[in-house]
Amino acid sequence: MKEKTIFECKTCGHKEPRWLGRCPECGSWNGFEEKKGPVKNRKQSEHGTAVSIPLSSISNEEEMRLSSGINEIDRVLGGGIMKGSAVLVGGEPGIGKSTLMLQLAASVNTNGRILYVSGEESPGQIKVRAERLNISSENIEVLSETELNSIVNVLNNVKPVLVIADSIQTLHSSEIDSSPGNVNQIKYCTRQLIEYIKTRNIVLFLVAHVTKEGIIAGPKIAEHMVDTVLYFDHGEAGVRMLRSVKNRFGSVDEIGLFTMTETGLKEIRNPVDAFIMHRNLTGENKELPPGITTAIVYEGTRVYFVEIQSLVVPAKAGISRIFSDTIDSRRISRIAAVLEKHVKLKLSSMDIYVTIAGGIHVNEVGIELPIALSIYSARINVPLPPNMASAGEVSLSGELRPVSHMERRIKTGADLGIRRIIIPVNSKLKTEQRYGKFITAAATLRESVKTVFSKMSTGPQDTFKKI
Repeated sequence: MKEKTIFECKTCGHKEPRWLGRCPECGSWNGFEEKKGPVKNRKQSEHGTAVSIPLSSISNEEEMRLSSGINEIDRVLGGGIMKGSAVLVGGEPGIGKSTLMLQLAASVNTNGRILYVSGEESPGQIKVRAERLNISSENIEVLSETELNSIVNVLNNVKPVLVIADSIQTLHSSEIDSSPGNVNQIKYCTRQLIEYIKTRNIVLFLVAHVTKEGIIAGPKIAEHMVDTVLYFDHGEAGVRMLRSVKNRFGSVDEIGLFTMTETGLKEIRNPVDAFIMHRNLTGENKELPPGITTAIVYEGTRVYFVEIQSLVVPAKAGISRIFSDTIDSRRISRIAAVLEKHVKLKLSSMDIYVTIAGGIHVNEVGIELPIALSIYSARINVPLPPNMASAGEVSLSGELRPVSHMERRIKTGADLGIRRIIIPVNSKLKTEQRYGKFITAAATLRESVKTVFSKMSTGPQDTFKKI
């Protein structure tokens, strides 16, 4: 075959027929390297003649999923582990990825073998972790190897039903002339392992490192090749969150909640205990601090409560700013603008701090009304009523728009002791007769603010006169 000269980017693997100073794919400078290789005939097939299969002839096999034995993992994966799927798990160093994978290997509901391939730890180190986690499964095989061909040979001998590769950045193939962790190595090893497990209906879990920006290290194409991409990150108070950003076999709205203990990761069955601070509102402390409110959140198939905290202070040097590490600051800016326009609350000269207790990130639109009430409370320095929650979307015109699954939100709130729930007026409810005494409906943000604060002690007089 003829040889052709190409230039490949060291950062992202993008190829160009000639040298460029800047990569058009990732934007890095002076990263192209000259490479030579044979030119393949496009008409030739590397795997022989391909054969198509009629859709009607494909049987829908039963029991296509395996239960992981861990409810939070099954929830995020869409009901269990799909056979023949490839799952990429990313997270910061020390977050507990290896612990999670070892616990998964011990609890998965299967009689077949599980192969745990570690490129970072020796079998002795894995044994120490297993003893700490009280794991002694006879079905788990441990392999400390990084060379791809050697791993494939072991796969042929062991014939596992589930393979865990920890981590993909440590694997390398002798057929690729580059060091482990290189873009080409990650792409090649990932592709080869996926092709292997797809033809044998094996489940593959790939553990991946993340960059300082919090995204999975290596080429983005690795995320496109796998079926599911999971991120394992942490909030405050030791809470670990497993969330899906890509899932071909389920929803990406679900989150799994864990807490790290001395004996490994434990599931959090009741999120209220993790994200709501239980205060003793008796005696002299019968009020919440200003700026504190409860939001009813619905993500995936789960209803849970989070505590939104706001602080409003005069801006430094006259330049107002918004700070939030758990909520999109653009959303807070929009809500602040609606409060200033339609509720006449002066915020243009104030710094606004908003966070969610526990460090959890929430993107659901139903938190917009709780955010608005929290900012208002912090601005006028008047606390919101205890045992009150809210949910609703705030439009630019100041109207409240209904959010999905309001019935489940109200029922869960009433069952957990919430005695007043602020919702949009047009919410579709079938349980209004049963839970009507808990519901307060409002058509606009202005109306909801007036309803909540009208019977409470007044704050700044100029603010209340405009309500």
